[in-house]
Amino acid sequence: MRVLRSGQYILGAEVQGFEASVARMIGVRHAIGVSSGTDAILLALMTLGIGAGDEVICPSFTFFATAGCVARVGAKPVFVDSCPVCFNLDIVDVARKVTTKTKAIIPVHLFGQAAEMDGLMRLAAEHKLAVIEDAAQSLGARYKERFVGGIGTFGTFSFFPSKNLGGFGDSGMLVTNDDALADKARIFRTHGSQPKYYHKYVGGNFRIDPLQAALLSVKLPHCQSYSLRRSANAGYYTEQLRGIPGVAIGGDSECCCQVQAARINARASKIDAGLILPSALQHNEHIWNQYTLRVIGQGRREKLRAFLTAKEIGTEIYYPVPMHAQECFAHLGVASSSLPWATRLAQEVLSIPVYPELANEQKEYVCASIREFFQA
Repeated sequence: MRVLRSGQYILGAEVQGFEASVARMIGVRHAIGVSSGTDAILLALMTLGIGAGDEVICPSFTFFATAGCVARVGAKPVFVDSCPVCFNLDIVDVARKVTTKTKAIIPVHLFGQAAEMDGLMRLAAEHKLAVIEDAAQSLGARYKERFVGGIGTFGTFSFFPSKNLGGFGDSGMLVTNDDALADKARIFRTHGSQPKYYHKYVGGNFRIDPLQAALLSVKLPHCQSYSLRRSANAGYYTEQLRGIPGVAIGGDSECCCQVQAARINARASKIDAGLILPSALQHNEHIWNQYTLRVIGQGRREKLRAFLTAKEIGTEIYYPVPMHAQECFAHLGVASSSLPWATRLAQEVLSIPVYPELANEQKEYVCASIREFFQA
């Protein structure tokens, strides 16, 4: 009602207030409200001047927007493999794929857990590359006491309704500590004009609506409590499911993707694991946007999903087709054998309900159903 009565339906005080609150929360100098998490990535790329002839490194195992935005500005997405423990990009593979054409790296903090940022930032500094943190699923997550999104050149967030902080529909945020880049991004956000009707750049209409900003401002003070309840739900699942025969758990020490992958798969092989539970790495504050299982064995994931669906338990596959295998990127000629973990994870992952409002009896029912499936 306050927005309706104000008559200010584009930008204005509601947006500025929400931007300031997010900036304080993350500890950045600038937060720029935008129309979606996708547009936040697109705006970051445009502001950095990335385009035709450039390469941008990003994971193959992620949502489409990450690579789609790279292609939309005319650059080439270069896909890297993922870690099967934290689900984020493999730093070793990133290092292998940096070329003279590489202009940026986009780590995705997938499912609410931070990627390995220390190694990534060292690599980026060595090669003078921008880092755009895709934190669409990870507002409030931390990496070694630092909020994700505020570590790289830019950070991007989504307020899609399924996120820990969700809006009425699509909306997002771009954050940075660079004053000049922030000024440029704000110009690009409004068709590249400054002042109005005088266009310095070819920008876009990437503005967040005041109505979204008003709702999100009301919900933002509760964001941490939402994430804490998700974390409690995740902890309950892990405690209840880890004792089932044939269930293993991912590593919880400092993430070194190659080492962790070898350890978890060695443990899983020893017990003939059929299910691997996700884990929060010790140096991370995981916000559990998703609780994602790895279901081992050809066709077993689909059987478990059908079993849970029959019991009216919602599940989702994030994501069934890695980016390198998408039809629109077939021209890049990336072989699945070159990205073995991205390919395998797409065949194994299954997310179960972890939202904050889950009742105890619902969580018990989910665990009992999974236990029934694996003990049958």
